[in-house]
Amino acid sequence: MSIPASLSRLWLPVIGSPLFIISGPELVIAQCKAGIVGAFPALNARPQGLLDEWLHRITEELAAHNRDHPDRPAAPYAVNQIVHKSNDRLEADLATCEKWQVPITITSLGARTELNQAVHGWGGITMHDVIDDRFARKAVEKGADGLIAVAAGAGGHAGRLSPFAIIQEIRQWFSGPLALSGAIATGDAVLAAQAMGADFGYIGSPFIATVEANADERYKQGIVAGKASDIVYSNLFTGVHGNYLRGSIEAAGLDPDNLPEGDYKTMNFGQGDNAGKAKAWRDIWGSGQGIGAVVEVETVAARVDRMAREYNAAKARLGLSPALSQAA
Repeated sequence: MSIPASLSRLWLPVIGSPLFIISGPELVIAQCKAGIVGAFPALNARPQGLLDEWLHRITEELAAHNRDHPDRPAAPYAVNQIVHKSNDRLEADLATCEKWQVPITITSLGARTELNQAVHGWGGITMHDVIDDRFARKAVEKGADGLIAVAAGAGGHAGRLSPFAIIQEIRQWFSGPLALSGAIATGDAVLAAQAMGADFGYIGSPFIATVEANADERYKQGIVAGKASDIVYSNLFTGVHGNYLRGSIEAAGLDPDNLPEGDYKTMNFGQGDNAGKAKAWRDIWGSGQGIGAVVEVETVAARVDRMAREYNAAKARLGLSPALSQAA
């Protein structure tokens, strides 16, 4: 499997998924310093001009870290671009990313040849998230360097396929960088993803319950207290099926077990005092099924170090070398 140089120097083979509202410079910088790819949606920087400030800060702080820690440099970061036609900021955001030579671009809700060419023009790589083999093939045909297989159990907008099914189908024809998303919350699960054929675990929900995440404390505690059985799969909130925390749905005055079908125009929910106030992502909280492994709110560094120990221990149990490429 050919892995670009920008993805070959990770402390742990993990990409932190870009979390709408939640991922900001603090979270991304902490993830990169801990040795995993940190990522954020460009649309989190509002107004658009704030994106330039965020990229300036991330670039400067990671460069300073690398000067001070030449033995363990920071991992690269990624910016997520929503390619859907409803994103009227895309061209401006791409221009800002070109200015700062963003190393990794993650694309969602559409694949565009010209976007991939633009990123390649400044020396970056692109990874596109997909929910099945058909979309994977289209993304690669349009120039994506890597793929993110979003399987059942992933937080937010999630696919329906088993991780075994989607990985084996993609690996029949694709040898490039491949990440797996779907209920990955431990170092053991990262190694399992690699055993199936993925190169990286793509992890989001566990990083919601971190000190650096821009999330409501109730949201963080909901992740800590939650189990797989607390995740509800519905298309009501955005028109696209996704996984959400049961408690947040109940707090909006809705019955998680009797949700109607949704559409893209349906955004406001609730009954009684909550009528018309609850909104997807802000009040209806996305989460993956792997949160049962998250037992406390802690720093990103502590969470990544724990995953690295779990990863090494799992390798040792299998008789493999327990050391990561950059681990002590």
